[in-house]
Amino acid sequence: MAKIFITGSSDGLGLMAAQLLQGEGHQVVLHARNAQRGDDALSQVPGAEKVLTADLAHPEETKELAAKVNALGSFDAVIHNAGVNQAPNEVILAVNTLAPYILTCLIQQPKRLIYMSSNLHVHGDPALKRMTQGKGGASYADSKLHDIILCMAVARLWTGVYANAVDPGWVPTKMGGPDAPDKLENGFKTQAWLAVSNDPKAQVSGRYFFHQKEKHHRPEANDVDTQEKFLALCEQLSGVRFPDNG
Repeated sequence: MAKIFITGSSDGLGLMAAQLLQGEGHQVVLHARNAQRGDDALSQVPGAEKVLTADLAHPEETKELAAKVNALGSFDAVIHNAGVNQAPNEVILAVNTLAPYILTCLIQQPKRLIYMSSNLHVHGDPALKRMTQGKGGASYADSKLHDIILCMAVARLWTGVYANAVDPGWVPTKMGGPDAPDKLENGFKTQAWLAVSNDPKAQVSGRYFFHQKEKHHRPEANDVDTQEKFLALCEQLSGVRFPDNG
């Protein structure tokens, strides 16, 4: 049995992954933006261990969330699922980029880390220009590229961890919309598989997956200089330094 924490698991793909993993007998800790959404999540995953609340649009709450996770002991896997798309650029940056960065830095290192990306990452800016404008911002495409850059940096620096990114596909969730063409179940199975599977294909690091198969991503995410620039900008914006050692 694995112990798994999933951000953004009060609805959508995060909730579905939680239901799948809990149904398989794993110990699942949920996350919601506020107490009401947390209660809703627990009602839909009644076997969940606990629900933690924090609004990831606010970095200080994200830091507090990391402390709450650590208070529950070590985890086998963390799925960085939370995300927004219809929001101001500074909110997208906070939720989609800085939150997974902060939580990665501050949560006791798990055995597996899964970062939710998107095929739209191909339209993101690898020069990271919007992160340096004003107080920092990101388009949705930028943020999904950021998640892959973070994943690849973690895979390089923390050699004892399986760190991978996932494109869930365009599926009919609240974010994807009712006309999305992919099957809903394909949207959450890969991250659950990466979190717990003993399949050798899942016990890898620094890969980008689509429906349990490795997929090509923008090569800039593998560039060490790009990764180091990204980590430095995240530290500057969040006040949290990436740990030196894995």
